[in-house]
Amino acid sequence: MKLKQTTTYTPRGDQLERKLTRFEKARIIGARALQIAMGAPILVDPPDNVSDPIEIALLELERGVIPLTIRRKETNRKTPSS
Repeated sequence: MKLKQTTTYTPRGDQLERKLTRFEKARIIGARALQIAMGAPILVDPPDNVSDPIEIALLELERGVIPLTIRRKETNRKTPSS
């Protein structure tokens, strides 16, 4: 099994949704919501009725403006021939 090769995923609008796993999505939303709660600038203009950091982070993720990059370790998925 080869674990040294990595792939970097950078958000680009709709392309982001197809590449993130549910665990990566949860981690990104949680990290960004914490940043917003601690006073980081909001990168989207949320509707007037939205003030929850998690909802704002979700809006940012949907629009692809979250300034985070995901790095995945790739494994060699080939099985040995019999």
